[in-house]
Amino acid sequence: MYKDKDLIIRPVEEQDLLRLWELIYKEEAPEWKKWDAPYFPHKSMPYEQFIETAMNWVDVDSFWVITINDVVCGIVSYYFEDEQKKWLEVGIVLHEAHNWSRGIGTRALELWITHIFNSLSLVRVGLTTWSGNERMIRVGEKLGMKMEARIRKVRYYNGKYYDSIRMGILREEWESLEPSMSI
Repeated sequence: MYKDKDLIIRPVEEQDLLRLWELIYKEEAPEWKKWDAPYFPHKSMPYEQFIETAMNWVDVDSFWVITINDVVCGIVSYYFEDEQKKWLEVGIVLHEAHNWSRGIGTRALELWITHIFNSLSLVRVGLTTWSGNERMIRVGEKLGMKMEARIRKVRYYNGKYYDSIRMGILREEWESLEPSMSI
């Protein structure tokens, strides 16, 4: 668990599963999906179907919840791009619009990156988004991430092409940042 005032990131607990279903799978077209890779399909599902696999999320180090005042409001995650487990990408979703543009994502991702560098022997943490999600790009910039790649016009959404954006930060860059963002 990592804490910053009222914000906590921590492993998923069994009692979080109903709330996660409500945030992620209850609606067919949730507002958050317009920003989180909207070019990939999203399907709602009944709670009974969700719970069959959701137990795989409990106490997993690569998938944690974000809470504000003890209410689950989103998730942070990571996955490896390669089998050597040297190329790690992070993800974050704040599922409710009233939590957007308030600095919550920046604070949560700062804690998450700190956790990753504290617990894994990696030299780099990456973040991939799309050019239509300017808020996510700004979060990466605020955290000291560098633009590493822009793959032009590979994401198609609502009749328009967007770029895929790859950002990253090296361990030594993270460690050189102000004390609140270092390990």
